[in-house]
Order: sequence, then C-alpha cells, then structure tokens
Amino acid sequence: MVVESVYLGQASFPQRIKAWSIFKGSLVKRRKSQEVRVGKVKIGAGAPVVVQGMTKTHTEDTAATIEQIRKLTRAGAKIVRMALPTMRAVRALSQIKKEVDVPLVADIHFNHRLALEAIEEGVDKIRINPGNMEKKKIIEIAKRAK
Repeated sequence: MVVESVYLGQASFPQRIKAWSIFKGSLVKRRKSQEVRVGKVKIGAGAPVVVQGMTKTHTEDTAATIEQIRKLTRAGAKIVRMALPTMRAVRALSQIKKEVDVPLVADIHFNHRLALEAIEEGVDKIRINPGNMEKKKIIEIAKRAK
C-alpha cells in the first residue's frame, strides 16, 4: 500500500521548464527515489515512468467507472485514480476491483475515514492532500496502509 501526499501549489515557470527540458537529445536526469509498488506496478527508483489516468465518473456508478477504467487501460494507463468523496463510492471499490486488472488509487479529500475504509476495501494506493487533513489523521492512514 502506498500513501501519496501531494502539494497542489503551482510550480514556477523555471521549474516547469526544467522538468520538461531536453538537453543534447536526452531527458533531464531523474532524481533518485525509492521504489514502491502500486499493485503489481513498480514506480520510482529506476522503474520506467508509467501513465496514470483518472476517471471522471461518479465512482458509485460502477458500470460507468469500470468502462472508463477499461478505456484508460486500452489507452495505456498502468494505474487508475478515482475520486472517493463518499462512503458509497468507497463501498463500490470491491466490485470495481473484481472487474479490472489495473492498480486503483483512491483520491481522498478531507475525510480520513474514507481513506481507512478504502484500505479495507483493497485499494492499491491512497492519495491525499496534506492541507486537507490533520497531521494525526494522515499518520493514522499511513499506519493502516502498512
């Protein structure tokens, strides 16, 4: 289980240029990071960069969500993220996981209980914004994810 904490601030223009720069025909050197697995997919360290897609459906609409996940994987996504704004959406995870063969990421905002329940439902990764939750709640999620 991976817990990702993101900062939603915008990178400065020079940072964006540096991130996408091409120097003498090769990409900018990647920073060193620790390898982690999201389901069966390796990310970080020397693993190849993988495409992550995100669904735009209401997650509790399992048929539409499953179809969109299949479209994303046909387009090359190796990991799929979906919003879980309600407990009903979290409860749909187990059915969705049975129908798809790609690691699923739960995008959680504000309510740490949704993240804890998503872990119980078998999600492969949790993505949270640390500005939306108390530090002790984030620590609780990380401990449960292990």
